[in-house]
Amino acid sequence: MSNRKKELKKKDPRGSKFFRFAYSTIGWVFRAFFNMRVVNREKEPPYGGYVVCANHVSAVDPIVVCLAFRQHQVHFMAKKELFKIPLLAPLIRSLGAFPVDRGGNDVGAVKHAVNIVSNGCCLGIFPQGHRYVGVDPRETKTKNGAALITARVGAPVVPVYIWRKNNKMKLFGKTYVIIGDAIPFEEFEYSKDESGVYARMTDRIFDRVCTLGEGFDPKEYKKNRKSSK
Repeated sequence: MSNRKKELKKKDPRGSKFFRFAYSTIGWVFRAFFNMRVVNREKEPPYGGYVVCANHVSAVDPIVVCLAFRQHQVHFMAKKELFKIPLLAPLIRSLGAFPVDRGGNDVGAVKHAVNIVSNGCCLGIFPQGHRYVGVDPRETKTKNGAALITARVGAPVVPVYIWRKNNKMKLFGKTYVIIGDAIPFEEFEYSKDESGVYARMTDRIFDRVCTLGEGFDPKEYKKNRKSSK
């Protein structure tokens, strides 16, 4: 067994000790900066081994998604250049990030992502591939990485929509993180012999993501919260 697999088997789905310490001690600071509200927090699956897919607007989105999930640490890929920065590299590794070469077909990063999910931990992916500021997510292109990893593991997908006014990040501007119902792997009706199967799966995943945002009204959400108290 490789050292990387041994390391993964020892991992707590809730994250490293450093991650849990940071989450519990300074997480509230980031929540305040981002003015975060988590909608449907109860839909976070109780068990790990799933892929979280969200729309992508800001560089802080990985932090926002991590803060929205309480029972599991969500691991994200990050461009390999960040891991060459002396002080930043150990920090983001401790927070669960791992490097990926965006300029090519990084087989090692894909294998590591598959191992994360296979070992009961959670992987975060932005199907759009990079940030789209001020753009309707439905009008953007998507990549098939999430579908590929989901198919390799047979894992469910948890759709998440990061709602911000006009799809733009503003400090202290409201950020709503909407968690949707998990999509069971069986629902994808995956067949390795189907041409274009990953593109079809990606379309279904991202449709669920976008639908969460399109059906959300912040004023209605506040109204319903007040009436339920």
